[in-house]
Amino acid sequence: MQNKKKVLVENVKNLVKTEMLSGINEICVPAGNKRKINKSENRITLEEFNKKISTCCNCPLGQTRINFVFGEGSPNAKLMFIGEAPGGDEDKQGRPFVGRAGQLLTKIIEAIGLKREDVFIANIIKCRPPQNRNPLPSEIAACSPYLLKQIELIKPKVICALGKFSAQTLLETETSISRLRGKFYDYHGIKLMPTYHPAYLLRNSSGKKDVWEDMQVIAKELGLKIPG
Repeated sequence: MQNKKKVLVENVKNLVKTEMLSGINEICVPAGNKRKINKSENRITLEEFNKKISTCCNCPLGQTRINFVFGEGSPNAKLMFIGEAPGGDEDKQGRPFVGRAGQLLTKIIEAIGLKREDVFIANIIKCRPPQNRNPLPSEIAACSPYLLKQIELIKPKVICALGKFSAQTLLETETSISRLRGKFYDYHGIKLMPTYHPAYLLRNSSGKKDVWEDMQVIAKELGLKIPG
């Protein structure tokens, strides 16, 4: 319980820092459960936000990374993909999903009639964990306000959570990805579809059929015409 409280406090602190970087000059919490936020007139752009947070060292991963991996794609994307964390290739290049799994993700995106530059691709956290281990709760708490701000600025119509860790973290559940996938969930007013991670598909080709079914549901929701 004490650890959960500590993570919650750190999460709130990081959220306040993020909003200040984004140009919000006042956060007023009145009596009751509702929170009123007054924003400044000058809203930050996605590119400006990247520049402001790219030197982040709010957790120890800031000391071990090679590159801060903000994410990439269209700032007006209707579809946003969210993975777990940068891997070795991503850490070296400062770009998300550039290894073998990234190449497969590109093919998946193209299969529904889009290109990488039409969507936005990001991760739960922005820095590579050592040995590609799962992100720690404290690391997620430090980085989650950044992801939420990205979503706020992009305003995607659909989010696709790639893999067990991403889906369980975003939906705050321990339900298996095999049970989560295939249907939409509400995430801050946005439709979220969990599906298998491309890296999983490289090891288990049988999952490709399920991912294709999930992508077809997403394409229908976005009004996309699937090639062929």
